[in-house]
Amino acid sequence: MDFLNLDPLLKQALEEDLGRGDLTTEAILERAGASREGAIQAQAAVLAKENLILAGWPVFLRVFQLMDEIEAEVHFEEGAQVDRGTTVGRLQGKASVLLQGERVALNFLQRMSGVATLTQKYVQRVAHTQAKILDTRKTTPLWRSLEKYAVRRGGGLNHRLGLYDGILIKENHVAMAGGIEAALDACRGPMEVEIEVRNFEELSQAIDAGAERVLLDNMSPQEVQKAVEITKGRCVLEVSGGVHLGNVVDYAETGVDFISLGILTHSSPSVDFSVLLHQYDDVKG
Repeated sequence: MDFLNLDPLLKQALEEDLGRGDLTTEAILERAGASREGAIQAQAAVLAKENLILAGWPVFLRVFQLMDEIEAEVHFEEGAQVDRGTTVGRLQGKASVLLQGERVALNFLQRMSGVATLTQKYVQRVAHTQAKILDTRKTTPLWRSLEKYAVRRGGGLNHRLGLYDGILIKENHVAMAGGIEAALDACRGPMEVEIEVRNFEELSQAIDAGAERVLLDNMSPQEVQKAVEITKGRCVLEVSGGVHLGNVVDYAETGVDFISLGILTHSSPSVDFSVLLHQYDDVKG
């Protein structure tokens, strides 16, 4: 992932928070630095306040880099398990930069690590099966690349990134095309075509029309099991809708190939980090 391409988004986030200036930091540092030359330097420790999967450190760091030069070290790879109370990494630079960028940087890190942490919970639940965990397009506007990156760091796979890089025929497309067979015929080409079905009749129609991949929409585990038996390996099967941590194993053990989950990106809770600052002895003029 090219994190530099995110600069416009990160700059907007900083502008949203800083506005005309950080009133608190300006007042505190003006008083603290009144008798000293140059900018006050500080060091910061980034702590995990719960068990989590790390995702987004490059974005976290980039927020500060857009403001000024910063020195940094990180102690974990992206996608690594981090235990509660562990120091994830350290920063060193101008105190003003660390104070002003802290909240924005943490918002990215906490959100992305939250997505990765939830994703891994699902991935671990189904690890004994052939089913793979997928995300969806139910993402935060303008955060899609970040959230889908976080899904990968959590061990999941990305479904299509947008409407431009994959074909998924949904019920409204079928209605506009005049039926399942007509919709599949219209979309055939070099790219794999996936079609959504809601019942066994539509599944049979899709298979008879030569569907390569079928999405079983809002079916129970028992219905999915029957769909697997009907399909007999003639196409790839994906499940979506109604899946959660309590029943994902039931779905995975039916023998489906993929389980797609909007919850990974639209409802994953952010995890908790803290940034603790202290002044650094060396002062740069």
